[in-house]
Formats: sequence, structure tokens, C-alpha cells
Amino acid sequence: MARSLDLDELVEHWTLLNDERQLIAGKRGPTRLGFALWLKFYTRAGRFPRGRGELPGEAVGVRGLPG
Repeated sequence: MARSLDLDELVEHWTLLNDERQLIAGKRGPTRLGFALWLKFYTRAGRFPRGRGELPGEAVGVRGLPG
């Protein structure tokens, strides 16, 4: 299971940048959230997550995806 993140880590590593927001703009609903999470995980780890347990709950629960 992923370790807990503090607010600074959450903002630094899981906030979508403008170009990343453009990549998810055409996605809707759960697909949008999943794509955003995979994108940020890949940026950090250089691979896609093997399962939900590798994603920090704080990142999954974040609101505010544009659209």
C-alpha cells in the first residue's frame, strides 16, 4: 500500500500542470481521474501502477479536476 503524503508532497507531486490538464481535457468521469492518476504516477515512478494500492489515497481523494 502507498504511504501517506503530507500536504507539501501532495501539492508538489500530484498537482496537474497546464500541459497535463490539456492531456486529460477530452476525458470524462472516472476515465479522467484514472488517466490523471496514471499520468502523475508515471511521471514519478517511470512506470504505471500495478494496482490501486500503489496510489496514495490522498491523491485519489483530491477534488478539483478541471471540467
